[in-house]
Amino acid sequence: MRSIGFLNTFYKFLNPPFSRVLPIRRMACSRFEYVKSFEQDDSILPNVWIVIRIDGKKFHKFSKTHDFDKPNDENALNVMNAAATAVMQEFRDIVLAYGQSDEYSFVFRKETTAFKRRSAKLLTYVTSLFSSSYVMQWPRWKSGPLAYAPCFDGRVVLYPSDENLRDYLSWRQADVHVNNLYNTAFWKLVLDKGLSNQQAEERLRGTFSADKNELLFQEFGINYNNLPAMYRKGTILLRKRLVDRKGRQAIVPLHEDLISSQFWKHHTEILGKYVPGSYSSPEGLPKLVENQLNEKHSSEQEDEQPQIKADIS
Repeated sequence: MRSIGFLNTFYKFLNPPFSRVLPIRRMACSRFEYVKSFEQDDSILPNVWIVIRIDGKKFHKFSKTHDFDKPNDENALNVMNAAATAVMQEFRDIVLAYGQSDEYSFVFRKETTAFKRRSAKLLTYVTSLFSSSYVMQWPRWKSGPLAYAPCFDGRVVLYPSDENLRDYLSWRQADVHVNNLYNTAFWKLVLDKGLSNQQAEERLRGTFSADKNELLFQEFGINYNNLPAMYRKGTILLRKRLVDRKGRQAIVPLHEDLISSQFWKHHTEILGKYVPGSYSSPEGLPKLVENQLNEKHSSEQEDEQPQIKADIS
């Protein structure tokens, strides 16, 4: 009450012709503040790997509506990669992201203090940013317009040890192999052999990986191991220094074997002291990286332009 009276006096002193009395009222909702006690503390335990995995909701319908190529749509996968890149650009504490099909996993370093390690905050921010970025990136990779907005759900999973984290990522990459091998054989039978979906399912029922590999080679002349690595292994996103661009940093897509120990020996920054490693590509930079560099260049040019003040006289 005293402070409001002081503000009224101070306001009259500064603006005598236009002075008015500020309304006097008590703090709004002060007697209702007890409801805050119902909020649960969702702070994440310290010194654990935080993984946020997002999954597309009803993406079978979404891919059918938007006529995705079967069994893999390269441009659709790159929309996912571009959206994940936007999330990594926002959160420097994400040391690795891994995606396949309609899902993406984001690994936060153990020491992160983002949003005071509040689970709900991290989950909702990552999920909403990924969803909006997917919509924004769509025109860059796909020719037709979106018929409706995609939807993603998310979850937070904690892993106490490096071994647990590696096993989680190995599990997700093994899932890529199983699903992609089946889908490749299935859609070859449907699209090339003219089988119905039910007939293709019956043909593949009870088969093992070796059987599917043999089917692809004998009936379609396809060596599964020669298919694009992104389809067989998914996409790993890492922050790297670009050797060919004077050490500029960018989020780089890799399609490597996460399950092997060689991967972790080569990319020591993931589990060790986080300093982005070096990256060079004899085949040129991927489009995903070029897009990042072009965006940074455009942003730097805008910052260098002189500010024009409006004439208000």
